[in-house]
Amino acid sequence: MTPLVMAAVVLAAVAHAAWNALAHGITDKLTGFTLIAGGGALIGVAAMPFVPVPAAGAWPYLLGSGVLHVVYYALLMRSFKLGDFGQAYPIARGTAPLVVTVLAAVFADEVPDGWAMAGVAVSCLGLTAVALWGLRGKRPDWAAIGAAIATGLAIAAYTVVDGLGVRAAQSAPGYTAYLMALGGLGVPLYAVYRLRGRTLAVLRPHAGLGLLGAGLSVAAYGLVLWAQTRGEMAPIAALRESSIIVGAAIGAVFFKERFGMPRVLGAVLMVAGLGLMLHAG
Repeated sequence: MTPLVMAAVVLAAVAHAAWNALAHGITDKLTGFTLIAGGGALIGVAAMPFVPVPAAGAWPYLLGSGVLHVVYYALLMRSFKLGDFGQAYPIARGTAPLVVTVLAAVFADEVPDGWAMAGVAVSCLGLTAVALWGLRGKRPDWAAIGAAIATGLAIAAYTVVDGLGVRAAQSAPGYTAYLMALGGLGVPLYAVYRLRGRTLAVLRPHAGLGLLGAGLSVAAYGLVLWAQTRGEMAPIAALRESSIIVGAAIGAVFFKERFGMPRVLGAVLMVAGLGLMLHAG
């Protein structure tokens, strides 16, 4: 990766951790994700007149990714409801590049080398430390851990689909705009169904934070999609998940969640493993 691509992905990582923290900070998860997903859809629609329409070969990927993003939002809401931010975010984000490495090898012929395999092993150790932190003899909250892992699988799936799709689209801005419009509709439609006539009244008090999160979300993923047109998916996914450290720090500082030495070591191991995968690129 060139320095410009690396800088773009790191900036995307910071923006991604920030919008996830904003979503977690809104107590009612349906409200938070309705504003963020719906705001992203509005940004996508507003951008459409100014970007190229994706090439025909990209549309199957766009439609598939739109469905995957709805699944992702549902699982992420579930993760944030069941677990604390400092646990759910690292597990979800740390799982993704491990799976992307495998999927990219199968579907994009981007075969990992020994460095990438070492990264997988080291990151798995880190994931275990983060997942088990705080148990101290208690039974694991497998529902929370399982939801976070499922979120990571959804992230990996749409990362690979979008990596292939944005290359076929022949325009990263065009693909981003149309994807935001398609992928952001599911949660708001569900919210309107659930809330009925109360929708605007429920959303209004949190509109500022939610729309800020929407802008950060679009910027974060737009940068990643652009980077995927200029590099292999696995190392980009690995570098993107440097957001794990940002997310864990946000959890400790803003949500008063204990960081703890096991979580420190787990985060270091995950980032070290992701660094090995980045070296493979």
